[in-house]
Amino acid sequence: MIPYEAYKTLHIFGVLLAIAGLGGLALTVANGATKETSAVKGLISKVHGVALFLILLGGFGTLARIAHPGGFTLPGWVIAKLVIWVVIGALLAVPYRKPHLARTIFWLVPLLGACAAGLAIYKPF
Repeated sequence: MIPYEAYKTLHIFGVLLAIAGLGGLALTVANGATKETSAVKGLISKVHGVALFLILLGGFGTLARIAHPGGFTLPGWVIAKLVIWVVIGALLAVPYRKPHLARTIFWLVPLLGACAAGLAIYKPF
């Protein structure tokens, strides 16, 4: 059985990878790269996919290790984190399609990460 700490570490590593990948993509596009000219497009896509997988694996693994009396019902804070996860997943497509938003995405992704962390720490609902 994989311990709670290992799942939590995987989850945090995935979050860091996602932030690094999307930040790198945003800066690359902000500096003028396009989908056709970007030398790191494939690398960023792979890192993003691995990051999202690790976030999901680590998150649900961690959730399985904490005592949750609701059975299979997900608490509201977990649903909110899943929404953030979907938004972070979708953000990979935005900078190439709307390059003027690249700098905004550079700041938005860490903000979403901080919101997700706050939800996990405080479990407000």
